[in-house]
Amino acid sequence: MIYPTILCGGSGTRLWPLSRKSYPKQFVPLLGDQTLFQASALRLRGDEFAAPVILTNSDFRFIVTEQLSEIGIDPGAILIEPEGRNTAPAVLAAALQLMASDPDAVLLVAPSDHAIPDAAAFRAAVERGLAAVAAGQIVTFGITPSRPETGYGYLELSAQPDSNGSPVALTRFVEKPDLARAEAMLTAGNFLWNAGIFLFRAADMVAAFEAHAPEVLTPVHAAVEKAQADLGFLRLDPVAWADAPDISLDYAVMERATNLAAIPFSEEWSDLGGWDAVWAAQAQDEAGVATSSGATAIDCEESLLRSESDGVELVGIGLKNVIAIAMNDAVLVADMSRAQDVKKAVDALKTRKAPQAVQFPKDHRPWGWFETLALADRFQVKRIVVHPGAALSLQSHHHRSEHWIVVQGTAKVTIDDRVQLVTENQSVYIPLGAVHRMENPGKVPMVLIEVQTGSYLGEDDIIRYDDVYARGHGAKV
Repeated sequence: MIYPTILCGGSGTRLWPLSRKSYPKQFVPLLGDQTLFQASALRLRGDEFAAPVILTNSDFRFIVTEQLSEIGIDPGAILIEPEGRNTAPAVLAAALQLMASDPDAVLLVAPSDHAIPDAAAFRAAVERGLAAVAAGQIVTFGITPSRPETGYGYLELSAQPDSNGSPVALTRFVEKPDLARAEAMLTAGNFLWNAGIFLFRAADMVAAFEAHAPEVLTPVHAAVEKAQADLGFLRLDPVAWADAPDISLDYAVMERATNLAAIPFSEEWSDLGGWDAVWAAQAQDEAGVATSSGATAIDCEESLLRSESDGVELVGIGLKNVIAIAMNDAVLVADMSRAQDVKKAVDALKTRKAPQAVQFPKDHRPWGWFETLALADRFQVKRIVVHPGAALSLQSHHHRSEHWIVVQGTAKVTIDDRVQLVTENQSVYIPLGAVHRMENPGKVPMVLIEVQTGSYLGEDDIIRYDDVYARGHGAKV
């Protein structure tokens, strides 16, 4: 049995404005109806796979469970990292957690934001690596290069791979090269792109940390030992976790270990690390133009035009080698050759303290989501969507009153000692300081318009008295 272990963090700056710190690219449907995270989970489902183990942070924990539920997958453990410490502590935590319940556990560690259209071919590649794993080797997967790419790290193999894609001994890891070096490696034929996907026995990975990175093993082992269960999640101990070095798995152990093998994978793969990669992965017309449903291209060439918000139409005329991404709160226009510089735009917006730098227009919560429709000094208008059976916390506010107008479904509303049902086209007023709660007792999403008025409208003006999601006072997620 293989335990899929999906790494689900990241800030998502290279695909801004669609991907942002509060809602990174793995959770958005970049290619088709499924998100990259959902596609990753489905790719690692089958008779040979156990329920997936997810490593994520507190902000994304309910997004993870919601998106898995949508595709009918019940996860195994969901480990909550108190803070981002890179891939080495995350992978080690999963190995320690699984080894405690299954000493023979085999982990397949994969990022949550890669695109691999041929899932069957990938599962076949995993199967080809199992014999090497049984022999005590740590297996990594490399992509057969199709061009001299300077944006990826490489794996140097001890020999050229055969036509069957059998495991090959790994000689070393190679940092991102310049163009001349990338061309030479492509010609040599014994180099693969490093995909950051690993297959190993938990015990072998723990042994590798013992030998090569004990400074990581000690705090991570303590964080797992002291982990606390929380609403089906497992929260790693924050004090011990803070002592773990911020280091990648490659640097911590893979570049030092000697029991390494690589599996070549020659089918389509992309890490979708920039809008140019998204353009390459999308269907294009005869002029090389890829568009979304809300975008129109007139006399354009080799360009990507996407509208990512309902009601926003994007039109490009005479564009060549251009990326244009439109949302209701931000627009990106860039030359295709500058796709990797999008993070510079995010840095510039952060300097200006623009919320668009990190905050997604839709603010996701465990009960649903909301978006701000209008905001001024003393009032804010929101659209709120509550999932069937979900409930907001019982709460009050120091600085604002609220008016709720139901526009779809039925809301069960508590205001102090009174409980009432509010249906479509009905409204209710929540005075300043009143203890209140909103629930959706129905079987379809409930939508309402909320009008807030007051001297302070921040999301941290919340006093919680009861919450099914165990959030404390002022918690936003």
